[in-house]
Amino acid sequence: MHKYLTRLLTYSLLLGALPAVLIGIISYYIAAHDIKDKVNEANEQLLAQTQLRVEQTLRSMELSAMQFANSSLVQAAMDKPLTAEDFMEVRSLMTELFQLQTQTIINQAYLVNLEHNWMISHQALDTLWNHPESAEFLSYARNGRDFFWSSVNLDSIGKAPGSEEEEAPEKPADMIRLVQKIPMIPGSTTPKGLLVLQISAADIKSLLTPDNVLGTQYILDRSGSAFLSPVEEMRRYEAVNLRISSQVSRLSEEGAAGLEPVTRFFYSELTGWKAGITYRTSSLNGWTYVSVVSVADITRESSKIAWATVLASLLILAVVLLLSLLGTRHMYRPIRRLLEFSKRVAPADGRDRTGRNELELIQESLQLLSASRNQLDKEMESQTAHLKEFYMLKLFTGQMSDDEYLRKSAMYGFPAEWKSLGVLSLQIDLLPDSRFQEQDRELLLFAVNNMVVELLPPHSRFSPILLNDSQVTLLALTTDDPEAGKAMLYSFAETVRSKVEQYLKLPVSIGLSRPFAQLSGTVNAYGESLAALKARINLGTDIIVHYDDFMVRKGSGSAVYSRLKLVEEQLAQSVRELKPGKAEEELREYMGMLLDESSDRAEYHIPLLQLAMRLLEIAQEQGVPVSQVLEGEKEIQRFLRLQTREELLLWFQTRLFAPLIQLLAERNEHQYTNIAQQMADIIHSHYDKELSLESCAAMMHFHPFYLSRVFKKEMGITFSDYVAEYRMNMAKILLETTDLKIAEIGAKLQYKNNSAFIRSFRKVHGITPGQYREHAEKGGSPANDAAEGGEKP
Repeated sequence: MHKYLTRLLTYSLLLGALPAVLIGIISYYIAAHDIKDKVNEANEQLLAQTQLRVEQTLRSMELSAMQFANSSLVQAAMDKPLTAEDFMEVRSLMTELFQLQTQTIINQAYLVNLEHNWMISHQALDTLWNHPESAEFLSYARNGRDFFWSSVNLDSIGKAPGSEEEEAPEKPADMIRLVQKIPMIPGSTTPKGLLVLQISAADIKSLLTPDNVLGTQYILDRSGSAFLSPVEEMRRYEAVNLRISSQVSRLSEEGAAGLEPVTRFFYSELTGWKAGITYRTSSLNGWTYVSVVSVADITRESSKIAWATVLASLLILAVVLLLSLLGTRHMYRPIRRLLEFSKRVAPADGRDRTGRNELELIQESLQLLSASRNQLDKEMESQTAHLKEFYMLKLFTGQMSDDEYLRKSAMYGFPAEWKSLGVLSLQIDLLPDSRFQEQDRELLLFAVNNMVVELLPPHSRFSPILLNDSQVTLLALTTDDPEAGKAMLYSFAETVRSKVEQYLKLPVSIGLSRPFAQLSGTVNAYGESLAALKARINLGTDIIVHYDDFMVRKGSGSAVYSRLKLVEEQLAQSVRELKPGKAEEELREYMGMLLDESSDRAEYHIPLLQLAMRLLEIAQEQGVPVSQVLEGEKEIQRFLRLQTREELLLWFQTRLFAPLIQLLAERNEHQYTNIAQQMADIIHSHYDKELSLESCAAMMHFHPFYLSRVFKKEMGITFSDYVAEYRMNMAKILLETTDLKIAEIGAKLQYKNNSAFIRSFRKVHGITPGQYREHAEKGGSPANDAAEGGEKP
């Protein structure tokens, strides 16, 4: 064992150490020769990044200038003079100039009109000839290009113009200007106007790569002048700048000026040191970006790389040694575990195994495990029936592939010689018509499943199973002819149905799928057999239906839907009117139309469920909770499992109509009482105002006819009679308890005139209001006096 570990460790060390040493030596020489190229490449990238940063700013200014110069506002201003009286247009132009300043780093902008002698800046409107830079602007107009960049030194303003085409200034530029002629006509020296955008040279210098420890970066203009550099730096790199200018000029003459910018490099001897010069010429404005790096600084890194290579190699050797130790132990770990496991499973027979090879012990243990597996296989055979059912469940639920079936078919004795397959689904019909109860359904399905196992030979069927509320069997057919396969399925189904009827006295229906060739079609065929069973809704119970026959029976009842909706509304109205007998007749008519004339009888539950929801809406409209009508979600699930017409009719009659009509009747009775009481309260509180049935209905948000009928039913008197009677009673109280005049009381009780009030009072009480008050004040009985007064002529 130790010798094996030693060999593994030696091999691992050699495999890891030799490449590490060789790579270290080679990498040092490669790094020493390539370090210069790498640094130069880094400088090139930095220089390219610097150029991109600068040109991004410049291009942004050019785009802003183009958009501003071509705007309709500027084009219109170029054709006329502007004075202080045109302050609205001047303010618009100044606003646009200020917007240019907010978009980029522009610190000043000038819009110059050469024809009409005016100019606008960020500060004000002025005449061109009065401006100190008028000569500078005129020189821009004479320039042959219509779009160019120019550098300006503040000391030169008011003296000789300084542009990039002229002689280089002695001092660095303070400002950089973008000049665009308006309009842009190539070669024109007499434009209408100029747009001049100005930025600070310090802003451009800030875009150069900062803190470049390997060298210096600066920019040359078209004339080869380092217009942004200090005077000392100009003189230090004067020879370099001349060489760069000559190379750029030569390349321009050779036709390379319009090409993409190319980075070029050369070495140059400066005062006391050697430098590497990298430069790129821009195709945008002809500027040349230059980077100067000391060669001594580049080569100084070689020694550092040498030390770094040595340290890296030593570190790699240490890591290789550590990984070799860990890897060797890790690779030997499975063998050690197998050896320990073999010792645990080896029989305790007292034999000495100390001198035997570890692999021999492992082999002996594997032989023992193989023997145990064979014994386990024998025990599994006793559970084959349950395993068969398990795999059939997987097949019918789409969890078994054809490949898995091929592996399991021989083990579990599934049929192998078949040309097509078919699915038989059996369901028990109505139990109330038999000697069994609903709670016996599962036991009966189990008994039927056992009968199928005995009735059908094993070579013609797979293991029968119970799936949901059905007994399902996958049949193996010996023919691939559809008609012959259909006949075989009918024969098997008739055998099962007749034997179940004979021995269990139980009505069952059987649905048959179409024959199919691949096991992967089992799930679809199972669905076809269940769909065929839905024909019981039309054909009745105790039947055998093939899926093809079920599909043929479908008609073209597209016009039935509108008639169904009409009957549905009639049925809903019958429920509202609490007429259960009429509702039951209309339900039978509805189901007859749905099941006998509809084109899609397989989905009959959907319109029936819509009908149930429509009736439940009636309960909700009357304020009756749905939970009081149906027993929650379980009742809906029970409804969806109903398969025959008789079951559906019974469910609607007992589970929906009866409780719904009872609850609506109770609700209506209670509601009528509340409505009548509310109407009486309105009369009591509004008797002294104009009151009608229509105004009362408006306050209660009901129809006047409905309120009239409810009030008459609950109070036994019409609304108008009740109002008149209550007002007469209130008239007696007012006569007894107040000093109001008879006319005032009549007006208060909404009588049009005093005579009408007196007539009505006398008609009810037999005496006039005055006589009633007189007798009431005397303490007599107004009723007795009314009787006496009634006898007077």
